[in-house]
Amino acid sequence: MALIPRNRYLEQLKSKRATPDIKIITGIRRCGKSSLLQMYMDWLKNTDPSTNIIFVDLQLLENKPLRTSEALHEYVLSRHQAGVPNVLCIDEVQMCKDFEECIISLHARQQFDIYLTGSNAFLMSSDLATYFTGRYMTMEVYPFSFAEYCDYMGQSDNVQAQLDNYLHTGGFAGAYLYESVQDREQYVRDVYRTIVERDMLGKYKSFNQTVLHRLVHYMLDNVSNVCSLRSIANVLTAEGLTTNHTTVGHYLEQLTQAFIFYKIDRYDIRGKKYLQSMSKYYVVDSGFRAAVLGKTNTDRGRVFENVVAVELLRRGYTVYAGKMYQREVDFIATRGDEKMYIQVSENISEPTTFDREIAPLLQISDAYPKIILARTRTTPYNQHGVHILDLAQWLLQE
Repeated sequence: MALIPRNRYLEQLKSKRATPDIKIITGIRRCGKSSLLQMYMDWLKNTDPSTNIIFVDLQLLENKPLRTSEALHEYVLSRHQAGVPNVLCIDEVQMCKDFEECIISLHARQQFDIYLTGSNAFLMSSDLATYFTGRYMTMEVYPFSFAEYCDYMGQSDNVQAQLDNYLHTGGFAGAYLYESVQDREQYVRDVYRTIVERDMLGKYKSFNQTVLHRLVHYMLDNVSNVCSLRSIANVLTAEGLTTNHTTVGHYLEQLTQAFIFYKIDRYDIRGKKYLQSMSKYYVVDSGFRAAVLGKTNTDRGRVFENVVAVELLRRGYTVYAGKMYQREVDFIATRGDEKMYIQVSENISEPTTFDREIAPLLQISDAYPKIILARTRTTPYNQHGVHILDLAQWLLQE
């Protein structure tokens, strides 16, 4: 499989070089964490050939003897070199029993620049806070963006067709190796099953498998919809499942910790306050929806909204869903001093649709940018101070 330089993530890793924290590369399974770590090690070696890189891939059978805390600790110490930078990179660190004891001890020695990757069922943020309090920083990796997808597939004159393919296939690059749509969908389904059935159900023995699967299916079918835990629980209960809003909330918390879904809270723009009830959830990759539910061309407006939500998060924005009087603003995105309001629509060629999308933006009185993203297939234009941008072109503007 061709390797696409993931420059945004590489630059983040470079900026963290030789800092005292444990650097942990997080993100959903099969999003490219291991490949990114390899790219970073290659850069380190090219930048400073004297660097002593100690790399351990705990997935490999030959490294099975290192899957205890004591053995891994002894191995790393035996490969330390005096007088040169020592960089420790461990892939799939959770495969080492009590790995946190080994890493904390090595970190305390202040002899190694430490980088870790691992399965996110075992390296969730709550676990990390327990293991490495005050000693770590994380960098989240996402599946391929649309821009990375286009780099991999090669430039095309028909960017709109490429976007349609991306929305269906998604950003798991491993799927691109298969020629048929069926095989690509099977690959993505296998990723889903590995995360849910092996990782999550393997870790949380008390989880009800039927309830968990049905909850995921419901959330995939309702991406971008405003929902409450109680309303979700009521739907599942009506189907004959035994659950309640507390259980649903617990399951969703773990699904977001595992990076399958992202929870977006709501903000009252006029009242300038966060809303405690009714949130939105977005799936990390649109390919899940097509592969798991078998849905392709339905609810495309909500799929477009989903891909914009994940792209904003990928670009480092903090994202909220906005409420302006009785109207909804799809996203309020902030990053440092930046702030913008965004509406997403499949098609704004009909005047009634355009008026519906622009109306809440025109009610916002501040001077921050207001944007409508849609399949305009035109160059950007401005109407009533609102920027109208083609969705595909905006996604390419990394």
